[in-house]
Amino acid sequence: MAKLKIKKGDKVIVLSGSSKGQTGTVLRVFPDKAKAIVEGVNIAKKRVKPSAQNPQGGVVEKEAQIYLCKLALVDPETGKATKVAIQEVDGKKVRIAKKSGKAI
Repeated sequence: MAKLKIKKGDKVIVLSGSSKGQTGTVLRVFPDKAKAIVEGVNIAKKRVKPSAQNPQGGVVEKEAQIYLCKLALVDPETGKATKVAIQEVDGKKVRIAKKSGKAI
């Protein structure tokens, strides 16, 4: 299995699909499925039965999983999509944005 370059808390942009162009923060990553949940992206409607937490029931909108291949990290300097390189700085591995060369 390949090492993932997108982690929880990263700011990402969606490259393709119905949510193309939207940006958000990664809430959770599923490495075995190569998917992630991004805040405010890929919203799905889920029907829920009435319960103690939700006595009314009805339709709830929540974020659905999205494939990692459809996501790209946002460059901290330009705010655009960028690829990631991993370099060793002072004995630690650091993710570097290829467009600007800045650490992520």
